[in-house]
Amino acid sequence: MICPRCASEQSDELKFCKACGANLEAVRYVLDNREIPAGFDWSKTWVADMFLSQAEQKRRKRQIELQSGITPEEKRRTEIKAGVITAATGSGVALLLYFLMQGIILSGRAAGSEEILSRLWIAGVIPIFVGIALIINGVFVSRKQVDNRENLVTDPKSLAGHPDNRTLGVGDIDLAGPATFSVTEGTTKHLDKLDNK
Repeated sequence: MICPRCASEQSDELKFCKACGANLEAVRYVLDNREIPAGFDWSKTWVADMFLSQAEQKRRKRQIELQSGITPEEKRRTEIKAGVITAATGSGVALLLYFLMQGIILSGRAAGSEEILSRLWIAGVIPIFVGIALIINGVFVSRKQVDNRENLVTDPKSLAGHPDNRTLGVGDIDLAGPATFSVTEGTTKHLDKLDNK
């Protein structure tokens, strides 16, 4: 192979030119595939995501969710499911702690700390309440958000039929009220003077 940079003869097995250091493997790739290999694009890495604003990050997250098929209704169901699992886990922890502490108290090895150990099961109540909160949020709050999204109308033709949401048609420019300024004002007044001559 002849190096395109320095025109020296090189072996076909070499990745780089011995004389000038040119990347012969890239040259072979271009010759074989007739296309230039893509360069490294920093905008497609996590580094670019770090510098996005919060609004842009949320927009991108919603876009990825929609492309993945994650709808608001599915997110709502997932939240309810997480609430049920969390509440059930909290119930299990509370029961485990209750029976474990009762066993320690009945064994007689917890002299003087029976009051504390007998109430330790209450720690399991925290995940129960978290789970209940997730369920309530999924059933009521997220449901309203899904309903509100479904009620949003983006098609202007469908707004025209509603008396609350009337839109102006093509011939309804008089209903909009008088214009306060005009971009073309004064540009055609001279035409009247030309016609009169």
